Order: sequence, then C-alpha cells, then structure tokens
Amino acid sequence: MNDRTKLIFPPCYPRLTEREGQTMVWDELRRKWLVLTPEEWVRRHLIAYLTHECGVPLHSVCQEYAVRVNGQPQRADVVVCGNAGEPILLAECKEPTIELDSSVRDQAMRYNAVVGARYVLLTNGLRLQGWERTSEGYRPMKRLPDLRAK
Repeated sequence: MNDRTKLIFPPCYPRLTEREGQTMVWDELRRKWLVLTPEEWVRRHLIAYLTHECGVPLHSVCQEYAVRVNGQPQRADVVVCGNAGEPILLAECKEPTIELDSSVRDQAMRYNAVVGARYVLLTNGLRLQGWERTSEGYRPMKRLPDLRAK
C-alpha cells in the first residue's frame, strides 16, 4: 500500500518492511508481520490512539476477537478488556474509502450483542462514531470515555 492516508488520529509510526513487493507492518500484539492494507493502517492508528492517548494498557487490547454470530465464526477488529478480562469496548475498523453507514453500524452491533461491551466504536480513520450501551439501548457518545484499567 503506497497511499498512507492521513487520518484523524495522532500520527503513529509502526514498523514497516517490504516483503515480496508488499508493505508489511509489525503487529506488536500478535507478534507477527501483517500485510499493510488500508484497513490495517486504520487499525494500527486506532490501537496507538487507545494505548498512547487514552491510556489503555496494550495487554488489554485484543485484535480479531472471536465472535459467533448466528452460529457462524466472525471476528471483531478490536476489543478492549478490563482488568477481569471483561470486554468494555468493541471497535470495528474500515478502510478510509468505506462509509460508516448503517450496515457497518449493524455489523458492530451484531458483534456486540454477543460480546456485551459497554462501548462500541466505528472508524474509517477519517471519522469516528461511538455508542454507549445502556439499559434503554444504545446512545451516541459525544466523546470517548476514560478506558484506563482500574
């Protein structure tokens, strides 16, 4: 990927390398090289934002979090867990060209019906949308909550 779109998140500088004509990025959580797709570029920035700007400990971040929806295996892009391992935030990342429309929101909400996180985020790197799950349903968030482990 030659086009590394400027995103709404503070800049981050992941480890990159070229391998067989593809740009690879180091995933510090899974400890392996991944193909740097536009969606992965957004995910790297979101994780850096959560850990460096919001104070989320890196060990609390899970990627490709397994979710079974209607008996089918799916994966949530990013889940932040609390000290007891309970999911507190689910984030769905899309590449910058993908609009954050109702289908993206519905996908994240289906995943969260299984995961049960209090907060749901959507981002394409150019926009960030968030909801808080309450007893009455989901309500839009005006800003990110304090996600530091307590």
